[in-house]
Amino acid sequence: MSMNQALWLPAKGATPEVRPAPVPTPGQGQIVIRAACVAINPIDWILQQVGSLIFPFLRYPLVLGWDVAGEVVAVGAGVSRFKVGDRIVGLAVGQDKSVNDPVEGAFQHHPLLRDHMATPIPPSLTWEQAAVLPLAISTAACCLFQSAHLALDPPTVSPHSNGKTVLIWGGSTSVGSNAIQLAVAAGYEVVTTASPRNHAYVRQLGASAVFDYKSRTVVRDIVQFLKGKTLAGAVAIGAGSAPLCVAIMGACTGRKYVAIASPPVSFDDAPEHGRRGPWLAGKLFRMVRGTVGVMLRGRLKGVHSGFVNGSSLLNDGVGRMIFTEFLPGALASGQFRSSPEPIMAGAGLEAIPNALERHRKGGVSAGKLVVTL
Repeated sequence: MSMNQALWLPAKGATPEVRPAPVPTPGQGQIVIRAACVAINPIDWILQQVGSLIFPFLRYPLVLGWDVAGEVVAVGAGVSRFKVGDRIVGLAVGQDKSVNDPVEGAFQHHPLLRDHMATPIPPSLTWEQAAVLPLAISTAACCLFQSAHLALDPPTVSPHSNGKTVLIWGGSTSVGSNAIQLAVAAGYEVVTTASPRNHAYVRQLGASAVFDYKSRTVVRDIVQFLKGKTLAGAVAIGAGSAPLCVAIMGACTGRKYVAIASPPVSFDDAPEHGRRGPWLAGKLFRMVRGTVGVMLRGRLKGVHSGFVNGSSLLNDGVGRMIFTEFLPGALASGQFRSSPEPIMAGAGLEAIPNALERHRKGGVSAGKLVVTL
């Protein structure tokens, strides 16, 4: 471990580049791994394109990436869960506001991880299958279990039904795939949306009912299905999903809260070259308008809502609940399925920029791009 390389983002809106990085030394409660595989999340290319709009606190240069699987090569003081040679998967939190440190970014050969934000990989899972988990399950867990959001009962390997229902809009997405399984593991019935080609997939994950999100009658159909049921809240995944969830929650009985996992606008049309000022200003205006619109609609219907920060479980008990208490047994027993399926997108740090661009252009459904290192 005498050398390290990373995919750096030198400045706001710059092109990522591979260059040397410091070799980290683990401190209290930390581990260093030799990365075997990383996964691509929408936030990775969004941060590259418009990081200053969403994450104005970030310091540059920074190391991108959140999802990483690999082998432990060093452990710090107080670490008893892992030893050198263990196969693990974890959430790299270098871009979290409370951390803001490139040594904890995922896209490098030797990232530093927090031991309570990592979990063992059972023999039944490959590196690629494991790497799709961290940010998706973290965001789902924040939506479902943080006290500021739905505050559901914790997941267990032997769940018992509590008679309540959760709506998850966007069930075939990375976050949705994990949210469905976590809610079922916590004892809740799950109603979700997906395109018809993914209906069987979300049912396999545990959803009891699934609706076509493009149907003109989808809101009315879901409200009709939920009659007589007690709602524990909703998770809105995807641009434009929050107002629809608010409308459904306002017409149903139970907890009237929507955890919003996606911004109200899409960033797919970010200009690759030239001036971004007008484009950013337009996006900011539409973000504010969309956010205010959801709040006003919610107020009229008695529905509350809040935006979710997928790495905020680092600093509360939810991170330990998921990565330390639930996932090891759930993955080993096969109760929890590593979802969605990995889609190979190349090998080496040099392949990551192309994978980011591929993701930005769309076409990834019920799957997640991964790059082997």
